[in-house]
Amino acid sequence: MTADRPIIRLKPKVQPRAVRHGFPCVYDNEIVTDRRTKALAPGTIARLEDAERAPLGTVAVNPNSRIFARMLDRDPDAVIGPDWLRARLEAALAHRARLFEAPFYRLVHAEADGLPGVVIDRFGNVAVIQPNAAWAEVLLEPLAAALAGVTGVSTIVKSASGRARGLEGLDDETRVIAGTLDGPVPVEMNGATYMADLIGGQKTGLFLDQRPNHAFAARLARGARVLDVFSHVGGFSLAALAAGATGALAVDGSAPALALAEEGATRSGFSKRFATRQGDAFAVLEALAQEGAQFDVVICDPPAFAPTKKALEAGLRAYERIARLAAPLVAPGGYLGLCSCSHAADLDRFRTACTRGIGRAGRGAQLIHTGFAGPDHPQHPALAESGYLKALFYRLMP
Repeated sequence: MTADRPIIRLKPKVQPRAVRHGFPCVYDNEIVTDRRTKALAPGTIARLEDAERAPLGTVAVNPNSRIFARMLDRDPDAVIGPDWLRARLEAALAHRARLFEAPFYRLVHAEADGLPGVVIDRFGNVAVIQPNAAWAEVLLEPLAAALAGVTGVSTIVKSASGRARGLEGLDDETRVIAGTLDGPVPVEMNGATYMADLIGGQKTGLFLDQRPNHAFAARLARGARVLDVFSHVGGFSLAALAAGATGALAVDGSAPALALAEEGATRSGFSKRFATRQGDAFAVLEALAQEGAQFDVVICDPPAFAPTKKALEAGLRAYERIARLAAPLVAPGGYLGLCSCSHAADLDRFRTACTRGIGRAGRGAQLIHTGFAGPDHPQHPALAESGYLKALFYRLMP
């Protein structure tokens, strides 16, 4: 019964305008906290009111998190249960079904799909849930049941990777919660077969957000020699080979990721044109330069160098360094792609760092394309962090 639902209120000096206009989070310094509110169990569903006791909506609460409340529904009397979960998933599925012929996509992109803190990636008959907020962990069983009912997937994995769960005080146990999983899952994208390790791999096993950027880079790579740095399971290199690249070298620090890339290349029929090199990306870039290596297309897709505002300046220096080391490896008239998944580094700052790095390498450049995550990763209009991915493509002058 919603009548028994606990009530939390904004502090008198906190304007409710942002929440009323769609901002999905309320922070701990904006809430009136007392012994009662601090005692609420993480994941509790509550009613949010402004200082004048006017209702703002139904929220999920976590007193242990910097994000004290996450907006679930503008209706303060919404019942957050199986029917509500099913409706949100059906709406998310309807959007993806219009976009993709095959069921390989991000099904739920957290706040942008009305399920704050929840990420769900679909790989055919397998789905991976990242319940990165306490309320989703509490409701994981009905969420999984609703997911199976709406999509028909037979296997569901709970992924506990990533720093967000730690900030919520949640465990780090990744496990299969429904069905069975025999090993890495083959995923068809951009003409190539990728192998996704849904248990031991990074994030949910595959970076689906880069799909349109893989496709753009592949257009540049026809008949080209390609270097794919921070390749993970071969994201840019396998797409390039599918488009007709003469050869591709994938560089990553993870031996298991490179093994999956090699398996993907073999399954795709590209193994004779594909090579890997394990090692620290910065060190490998320096070594390739000393070897006099040149490529027609170089792509660098590093992990988030600036995951927080505190890490921003160091992260921007790292992005600049990557650009400076990669630019000399691009043949005259070739192309350089530089990516960032750091939400703390906005597009302008990232572009400035990359352009400075290219200039410091003594190369002139044209910025020819700016890419973002695909439409299965919608942005929440009021939450800039949901537009985290940026991809810059430069042509380096002859």
